[in-house]
Formats: sequence, structure tokens, C-alpha cells
Amino acid sequence: MSQSHTSSSQGSYHEEEEFGKVEHGNDGTRAYVIIGKQKFLKEDLAQAFGGNFQVEQYAPAPSRKFGNPAPLGLSAFALTTFVLSMINARAMGISHANVVVGLALFYGGFIQLLAGMWEIAVENTFGGVALSSYGGFWMSWAALNVPWFGISTAYTDSKEHTNAIAFFLLGWTIFTFMLWLCTMKSTWAFFALFSFLLVTFILLTIGDFTGKLGVTRAGGVFGVITAFIAWYNAYAGIANPQNTYVHVKAVAMPSFA
Repeated sequence: MSQSHTSSSQGSYHEEEEFGKVEHGNDGTRAYVIIGKQKFLKEDLAQAFGGNFQVEQYAPAPSRKFGNPAPLGLSAFALTTFVLSMINARAMGISHANVVVGLALFYGGFIQLLAGMWEIAVENTFGGVALSSYGGFWMSWAALNVPWFGISTAYTDSKEHTNAIAFFLLGWTIFTFMLWLCTMKSTWAFFALFSFLLVTFILLTIGDFTGKLGVTRAGGVFGVITAFIAWYNAYAGIANPQNTYVHVKAVAMPSFA
């Protein structure tokens, strides 16, 4: 495969004829990446997930122009997770999670589902699957706690009900593990988000299977941490030089391939 060398006042780079070849360069002030025949600033592309909910470190911009739905979905996930996790941790002695039902239905559920659908519109499959699925998680969790659905009241044996909830959480643990595997080439902040979320689901599942409150409370603590990491990633997608002086830096994970 032959190569051509192109020079400009902004610097020089190598351009591969093969589509999708990634080249790196620097014009003396800012680093950039050449993807195929398009040139992108690294600082714009490095906002993996926190900014644009893209798993790839150097994903090209979508062909259509939309607002970024990722911070909305992450914020909905973070707030709902925070409130439920505080209750799971038994903060201030609170043990009843009824207050979370509204959040789970409308913010963590419906709003996050919308954000996931908009991620599909901006050509981000991972973001669409993740946000839409966790939106579905929160709505299904709310259904378990709304008497009108009759789900929980259908169980006359409390142990059977607890084990059924544990299977529900186990399924989401497996799903989260699958998504966690797909974040290993993103940023440390986004990898940490799914790492803590995975541990949260594992602890909550074990807590329901064993009936040990201490394990469930530990899951609540990890859930609170997960919520703050989600807010961090959401802020990374909202904050820019035009609206704030307080920025967060997206640190890409090392590549081994």
C-alpha cells in the first residue's frame, strides 16, 4: 500500500489510502489524529464516554448534528442510583425505598430511555444500548414496588420473593459485566463507572440471595460511589470553555494492541 506525504502551514502528516487507518500528528500547539481522510483534534476526541458516550478513544464525529444526549442519561442514572443507594446503605436509618419510585419511573427510567434513543440517533450503539437498558431497569424496578402491578404481592413466601429479586439483579449483573468489557479502551473515569456499578450489582445480588443486610449495605456504599462517578462523566460532557472555568480532564486508558 503506497503512502503520500502532505504538508501544510499547520504541520505535516502521513495519510494512508486504506480507509480507517489512524495517524497521529502535532502542529506545534495541539495534537491531532487522522482517521481515514479526516483530521480531528485529540482533545475533542479524547472525551470518551464522559463527553460523548463513545467507547472508542478516537471515534469520528457523527454525520448528523444533534445535541449531546450522554450527560442527560448519565445524570438521570446518577441521581436515581444515588438516592436508592443511600437507602440501601441505611443512611439516616431509612430502609423504605418508596421515595425512589417516582425517580425510577420518570427520571432514571423514562428520561434515560429517551437519552438512549437519542444516542442511537447520533450513531452511538453502545450508548444507546447502555442508557436505554438501564432506563428499562429503573422502570422495571419501579414496577416491582408499585402495588398496582401486583408483582411483589403475588409472592406469598418472603424468601421466594427475595430470591426472585436476586435473580432479577443477577441478570443485570451479567449484562453490566458485558458492558464493562466494552469500556476497557475508553477513559479511566468511564471504566471506573462500570467497574463500581458491576461491584454494586454483585453485592446487591449476593445480599438478596444470602439475606445478609451487611452485604446489601456494602452494595449501597458502592452504589453511592457509582453515582458520583456518573455525575463526573456527565459533567465532562456538559462543561466546555464557553460555559465554565471549571473543566474535568478525560484521561484515556492505555492501549495494548
